[in-house]
Amino acid sequence: MSDSSVIAIDAMGGDKGLEVMLAGVARARRLHDGLRFLLVGDEAAIRAGLSRHPNLSQASEVIHAADVIAGEEKPSQALRRSKTSSMGVAIDCVKQGRAGAAVSSGNTGALMAMAKLSLRTMPGIDRPALAALLPTLGDNDVVMLDLGANTECDARNLTQFAVMGAAYARIVLELDRPRVALLNIGSEDQKGTGEIKDAAQMLRAATHLPMDFTGFVEGDRLSRGDHDVIVTDGFSGNIALKTAEGTARFVADLLRRAFSSSARSKIGFLISRPATDLLRNHLDPNNHNGAVFLGLNGLVLKSHGSANEIGVATAIGNAAKMVKSDLARRIAEDLSNIDAKAAA
Repeated sequence: MSDSSVIAIDAMGGDKGLEVMLAGVARARRLHDGLRFLLVGDEAAIRAGLSRHPNLSQASEVIHAADVIAGEEKPSQALRRSKTSSMGVAIDCVKQGRAGAAVSSGNTGALMAMAKLSLRTMPGIDRPALAALLPTLGDNDVVMLDLGANTECDARNLTQFAVMGAAYARIVLELDRPRVALLNIGSEDQKGTGEIKDAAQMLRAATHLPMDFTGFVEGDRLSRGDHDVIVTDGFSGNIALKTAEGTARFVADLLRRAFSSSARSKIGFLISRPATDLLRNHLDPNNHNGAVFLGLNGLVLKSHGSANEIGVATAIGNAAKMVKSDLARRIAEDLSNIDAKAAA
């Protein structure tokens, strides 16, 4: 059994380095009472950084790892250093039961490869999926998966993703019956590939599960708040995610340019600043940070490489919530129910 109060941190991963990682962990420590941390990486550098966070020092253990996985490294190369890198050692802490989850801001492909090799997939899961929260116009964020772990998926994969995503939504979004939809090129039943149509048929039959399948959703409806979980293959999901992130930056840049175009515009900005601050906060990826690899025998979360301390703390908070709620058990129960129904 893993220690649910302990989170293993790849302290050396991420674009902004150790300083931001430690600041994020320290923030998470202030926000979540009782959490403890295994800080994995260059021991001397970590201890030097901890001198600026005395409160964190009291709740942390430092584990030395000599190597750091670079952002451009191929997963096959990174795997060779899984036992000596900060990323690999953090994952191994979960495998050994020393931590309830691992969080890294490092190389996504390497993290996925190491996590899958070390932790293996859960019984009944063919492939793990990468899931994250995206902002919407509704009261809650939306869970979307897969976001890049699997470029090609069959109907069984998509159905498993839906089950895992719904279990995730029940914990993180605190929903009794999440609304689940499949990303498609149209909302009509005759639209889409054979795999998507078959997955829809399987999900419509899964009425005994604690979720409501709402059919197909098109890309322009992802952020409307009409659905709680959106399921797709990793190829389409990654494109949709990057497009959404790019659109958010585009809107923010347009507003910034418009409000600085003239003296009158600058006055207008001052008047509308509460609204623009609300918009910026809602679209800030740091407030939705922490993608999780669902379907593994252990929890591993990917923090965005460019995340600031708020983003790192958000990812850690999500990890702690998933551990406490026993996400893996909930997924296993739902999968056993759907398999039993199929066999009946």
